Amino acid sequence: MCELFPILSERRHQAAGTLSGGEQQMLAIGRALMGRPDLLLLDEPSMGLAPRAVERIFEALAKLNEQGLTMLMVEQNAEMALSVAHRAVVLQTGSVVLSGKSTELRQDDRVRECYLGRGRG
Repeated sequence: MCELFPILSERRHQAAGTLSGGEQQMLAIGRALMGRPDLLLLDEPSMGLAPRAVERIFEALAKLNEQGLTMLMVEQNAEMALSVAHRAVVLQTGSVVLSGKSTELRQDDRVRECYLGRGRG
């Protein structure tokens, strides 16, 4: 886990509660990975984090993806989520409004419209 999140190596003697929000998220992901899951579930891994922490986390998720780990992620940061996903589903008020390959959805203006709420009412 320290290869995936080098900052955790530097903080290994620090209590988890005293880590920054991004470091705590890295620790939570690292703890989940130690169980060698077949599927990693992520709920808003970028929520409330500084931009640099979000970058580090998504860099790690991209590495895990390259290594073949299956992930199911709920994320409002559509651009970051689509950057690591193979497939995506866009929900709006609980209903599927778009789905497909992430490479296609990244180019689809409807994703931005759904996310930003343009075109409603």
